[in-house]
Amino acid sequence: MKRIKNAEFIISNTDYKKSPETNLPEYAFIGRSNVGKSSLINMLTDRKSLAKTSSRPGKTQLINHFLMDEKWYLVDLPGYGYAKVSKKTNEGWGKMISDYLKNRENLVCIFVLIDSRLPPQKADVEFLDFIGKNGLPLSLIFTKADKQSLNKTNQNVAVFKKKMLSSWEEFPPYFVSSAEKKTGKEEILSIIEQMNIAWEEQK
Repeated sequence: MKRIKNAEFIISNTDYKKSPETNLPEYAFIGRSNVGKSSLINMLTDRKSLAKTSSRPGKTQLINHFLMDEKWYLVDLPGYGYAKVSKKTNEGWGKMISDYLKNRENLVCIFVLIDSRLPPQKADVEFLDFIGKNGLPLSLIFTKADKQSLNKTNQNVAVFKKKMLSSWEEFPPYFVSSAEKKTGKEEILSIIEQMNIAWEEQK
């Protein structure tokens, strides 16, 4: 069973230029507000409160760097598509996130979290279009799979896939997860390990 032995908070900031100076690979986690991102991060790291969970969407407002086993960085990014913050705040978050995603040279993969219970959401589709237009590497994680049947989750993933393939050439790698049941943990950590090995080989 793959597990992270040491997870250490390093820094929070609003400017990617203040991110740690490192040649270690980095993996960003992002999703629509209240998609279960903090719960997923805590599940992956076996920590109860590494990422702060909140019933109030929009809790994460900074770029948060965590060092995993001194081998790679997990980056917790602010959620997008939260209606109850001002337009100016949303624009500020948008610039902060896009600057980081487009300019961070050691960013290996963006894990975009999608609520498995919902039909394709406008904010998700728009964010994925941004990633596609900029040619950024991504994988999808469909969250909260324990809240419904496997059949329903598979149906919703199929609908999302059809929506994406209307404008994408291929569907990105994806995982189905449940923070409650630790579903997807092994698969997500395995793919990160594979990408870490590939990163080392490129250096």
